[in-house]
Amino acid sequence: MRRLNLHSKSQIQSNFTTLQLCNFTTKQTVAKDTFFHKKATLNASGKLIDLSTPKVMGIINLTPDSFYAGSRKPSIADALEHAGKMLTEGATFLDLGAYSSRPGADDISEQEEMDRLLPVVEAIAASFPDAVLSVDTFRAKVAEGAVKGGAHIINDISGGQLDADMFATVARLKVPYVLMHMKGNPKTMNQLAVYDDVFNEVFDYFVERYHQLKQLGVIDVIIDPGFGFAKKPEHGYALLNRLDEFNTLGLPILAGISRKKMIYSLLGGTADDVLNGTTVLNTIALMKGANILRVHDVKEAIEAIKLVAVVNI
Repeated sequence: MRRLNLHSKSQIQSNFTTLQLCNFTTKQTVAKDTFFHKKATLNASGKLIDLSTPKVMGIINLTPDSFYAGSRKPSIADALEHAGKMLTEGATFLDLGAYSSRPGADDISEQEEMDRLLPVVEAIAASFPDAVLSVDTFRAKVAEGAVKGGAHIINDISGGQLDADMFATVARLKVPYVLMHMKGNPKTMNQLAVYDDVFNEVFDYFVERYHQLKQLGVIDVIIDPGFGFAKKPEHGYALLNRLDEFNTLGLPILAGISRKKMIYSLLGGTADDVLNGTTVLNTIALMKGANILRVHDVKEAIEAIKLVAVVNI
């Protein structure tokens, strides 16, 4: 794929009069207008979600070892209680994950992931039929089982790189897809956090991977720069600083910064101590065009959205 050398908004705009997207054997010219009309809605199994006003995605981890203890809800009863709390506080989406993706996390089998995830998806779908459920998995079979059980969105930390069947599965299921940037896998990603220019590399990745999804007929794609995934803190802040430039792609942006090491490595403490820092960075993300905040703390994220909306009037 041709390397994009982009360093400013004006340069981005001039470079996108036309753009060559290459997928090894396929070349397609995309008009400038394709990129400047940002998609503002998602179709989640017939539920139309307006992203012109940012929305909140609440995190529910069905694991015993996720990096923030407050998000761990391994039992169905705990997950249901937490889901109800987050929905009451204003979450539009609930993101359910049964595979810990913290740096260095141990691998678990596909069957164990499904055994943890599917009963909770089914229980929340039954108890809260209006909730929009996202499943945090990089495995196509797990994703398909969750969608059949009531989930609406697939949130893939690997962007289809860890399961060759994922893109085709998303296309066949006709569900929205969160395309995240990561190198390697949770065990190896910290060793791969090396970039000449992190923004350009992530931007090029989105162009290439989105082209593949579009060729397969996937309509609703959300991009996530992958804060903390094969990123050192300085890489995360570089991406946040230029987050608005991803708007050029015309796709909704998800920001997943909540309680991450990029905050407490600077401020001190642990994930338990950085709710305030999370809110500050979420506010910056909103002002730079984020459409979805993926968070552990829904109430505070909703408040940030309301205040930023007043400032932006």
